Amino acid sequence: MLICGNGGSAADAQHLAAEFLVRLKPEINRAALPVVPLALDTSTLTACSNDYSFEKIFSRPFSVLANKGDLLIVLSTSGNSKNIISVLNEAKNKKIKSIAFLGKKGGKAKNKANLQIIIKSNNVARIQECHMFLGHFIFNQVENKLFKSKR
Repeated sequence: MLICGNGGSAADAQHLAAEFLVRLKPEINRAALPVVPLALDTSTLTACSNDYSFEKIFSRPFSVLANKGDLLIVLSTSGNSKNIISVLNEAKNKKIKSIAFLGKKGGKAKNKANLQIIIKSNNVARIQECHMFLGHFIFNQVENKLFKSKR
């Protein structure tokens, strides 16, 4: 799985990635699950935005890291960030499924992702809080399903 967002959504994406890489619940001691947060590498982020454009900071690494059967998750409070649209387009080109956690009315991203989870609010803090709640809820369900027998 590859995950990304901008600003606070980048922090939320990294937080959710850590839940998969380490563990969500201390009572389930399990193997790490592979998640790559696309906003971690400041050298790549700044080189790509300088040499190409800020629009490519997620799609460029995604294009080489993503493989058949992977999943892209994007977080965006507006759904209109050009770099989010670009990585969703790249996912579509590579036939990789995508989930978009969005806010407001979903923006342009709502028509790009395979699944959209839209928080219909204009309050960025509420949108991000809902994204984290839903991210934790979904990841909890995944962890329960994958590691049910190991409790």
